[in-house]
Order: sequence, then C-alpha cells, then structure tokens
Amino acid sequence: MNAKRLTIVAGTLAATAAVAYAQLGGYTQSDLTKTATGKTLLQVIGDLNQYYLYPVDQEKLLRGAINGALGSLNDEFTYYSEPANNVVDQQNLSGEFYGIGVTLVAANADGTGGKIDNVYKNGAAAANGVQIGDVFVKIGDKDVLTSKLDEIVRLVRGTKGTFVNVTFARDGKTYNVKMERQPVVIVSVEETMLPGNVGYIALNTFYNEKASEQFRAAVANMKKKNVTKLILDLRDNGGGLLSAGVDVADQFLQTGNIVSLRERNGKTTVYGKAAKRNSDYTGKLIVLVNKNSASASEVVSGALQDEKRATIVGEQTFGKGVAQIPITTVDGGKVAIVNSAWLTPRGREIHKKGITPDVIVKDTRYVTPLNFSGGGIAAGSKLTLTVAGKPVTVTADKDGKFTYTGEVKRPTRSTVQGEASVDIVADAQVKKALELLK
Repeated sequence: MNAKRLTIVAGTLAATAAVAYAQLGGYTQSDLTKTATGKTLLQVIGDLNQYYLYPVDQEKLLRGAINGALGSLNDEFTYYSEPANNVVDQQNLSGEFYGIGVTLVAANADGTGGKIDNVYKNGAAAANGVQIGDVFVKIGDKDVLTSKLDEIVRLVRGTKGTFVNVTFARDGKTYNVKMERQPVVIVSVEETMLPGNVGYIALNTFYNEKASEQFRAAVANMKKKNVTKLILDLRDNGGGLLSAGVDVADQFLQTGNIVSLRERNGKTTVYGKAAKRNSDYTGKLIVLVNKNSASASEVVSGALQDEKRATIVGEQTFGKGVAQIPITTVDGGKVAIVNSAWLTPRGREIHKKGITPDVIVKDTRYVTPLNFSGGGIAAGSKLTLTVAGKPVTVTADKDGKFTYTGEVKRPTRSTVQGEASVDIVADAQVKKALELLK
C-alpha cells in the first residue's frame, strides 16, 4: 500500500476544505449581484420570505439550496449529508457506537420504517427478547412506523449508559422494552469452514476503519487451519474506504499495482501497490460478486482478475469507478465530492460498466416475492385471495386500487458476530465456487 499517497490525500483534504471555506467566506452578496443568476437567487430567497403563505424554515431553505447546487451536477456520488446524518455516518466509519445490538432493514416497500434484520448475542436487545422480524412502532413517544431508516437509527443510538424505550410489533401484537445503550462494535467480516476444508470469508463493507484489521485476522485464522482453498464473498458489499480495498487485495498479491487514480487534469497516480508478506494467502481463491458489489469491492475483484490471481464468480458488478473526497462542512455536515476515477492494474475504467465475472452465475439467495395489483372494488373494502394455499388480504385505497408484495425471504444470519451462515445447497454461486475448487 502506498503510504505516501495516503498522506498526500489526507493533506489535500485539509487544504481543499480550507480553500473552499476561504472562497465561500469571500463570496459576498455583492459578488452574487454581479450576475443575473446570482441576483435571481437572492431575489427568490427574499421573495419567499416576504410573500410565501406559510412560515419559511430558513435552515431547510438553505440546505435545499445546497442540495440543489450539488444536484445540478447530476452526479449521485456527489452529495451533502446533514449534521445529524453525518454523526451516524462517522459512528459507522469508526466501527463503534452505543446502541442495543441489532441490525435493521426497511419495514415498508417504500423504504420507510424499521425491522430487525439480526439480533446479536450479548446485546441489550437479545437480553430483552427482541427477535428477528420485529417491527419498530415507537421509540420513546415518537411513532416511527413510516419514519426514514436513518432517523430510526439516530433515535436508537445514544450516549453510553442511557436508556431507550422501544415499542415493537410482532405477529400483530405490540410489546414495549426499556434497554440500556451498550457498546456495539461493528464486525464487518464473517467466516466459516465449508466441506472439503474450504475456507469462507465474507466482507460486508469497507466503510469501517476496523475492517482491514478484522479481515487480516480472518485470513490469519484460515492459514492456521491450513486452508489452501478459499472463497472471498464480496456480494452486497457497496464499498467504502479505498485504503481498505487496497489492504484486502494486498493480502492476495505479492507484486504489482492494485489501483490508480486519474484526476481532472488527466494525471494518473498509482494509489496502492502490492507487497510480499509472510501473512499473505497464496492458495486457490474464488471471489463472489453480484450486482450490489461496488466501489472498493470492484477495486479488489478488478485487481485480482487483472493479475489472474482469483476466479471471479457471480453477476456483473455495480460499476462505481470513481472516488470521492469527503469534506466536513461548517455546520457539522459533510459534502462528498467526486474528485477522481480509479483504474484497475491493467488500466480498465469500470465506471457505469462494472466487472464482468469469469464465471457468470445468478445470485439465487433472493427470490422475487409474489406481487400483484388490481382495482375495481369499493374504496376501503377488503379482498381476500388464496395464494399458494394461504389467504392473502388486501385493502383498496380511495380509488379502489390495491397492491400486494410478499415478504422478501432473506438468507439465514448467524447471531454471533463474525460467524458466517452459508447455504451450500440453495446458494448457486457458493455451490459453483465449491465445484471450481475441487
């Protein structure tokens, strides 16, 4: 790993933030009035405050302007995070916070609400009988059935030793528990052994400062078990820290470049190089990817593919071939700005293209749930249909329309952090990997 480059990046971050703030501080109202567009911006803000029928939330108005400025770039990876969201983001990055020991997914089809995806042993939730599938109804006195998932996370987390009251729903019945917030360490690496002394390591995210350390420990554990055949699972890993991606790839490579960065001026600089170490894993290697494998996951799979170090198995990856520079804003928020494109060792740019696996196999872990829609019945009335031998009841909306989406069956999860649960029969990609390793 190129430590010098990392230092330069960190220095550039600080310098860029300082320059940006200096420019903003010198960008006065008189500067805005030098252009028609600038005058219009000030005019619209002033007219809203003077004429709008309802009170204007100034914070919301200005943050809307910030998001509008970034949105004009039409770049989904350049964005602004408000201070409250940035606090949670920094907790996730550090890999440690105070909470109740659960992971969450959205409870509703529109991405709102919160449902327990996993409950970790020895956590506050486990001690109070919280189970996978329980739905958040209230946190304190606040109804969160339709709240955004990040808001639910913010409400659940807090200061060490404080308590949180949560009302959950299970099988149509509600129950309330009071839990003390305890230290929670995010374990991003899961491992297990598969038949034939095949090792299996899943890396769930690179957005955790502890990920590299946890991954190195998992690789060391595999070497202790004399593993010579290994499956690295990067499915559903949306990426994170580029340095972590370099560190993971470096544990399988002894020489050569891992990734390079191309800046706006066209200059390309090597970001990370492989170094030979006794701790490296040198046995057979299969890497699993799917359509949700992105960013640092693609850095790793792209480098290992270019160097013919591993066989990539799965689906075409997401295709995020750009890196962002994070800048803390004056209000405590964060703006992430795309500042470079990254290239594989052979010079491939994969942005909006992705990595094509050596062996293409569909991810069979998630089956499309039953869903249907219809209309023509009285508003508010209920309709019960028999689906696969079971009754399904839907309620018509005000226009007499109804929709139904069955629950997505999720893979079995281990309640022990760091322990992987793998279905070698129903998981087609793992099954193919085992065949290739024979």
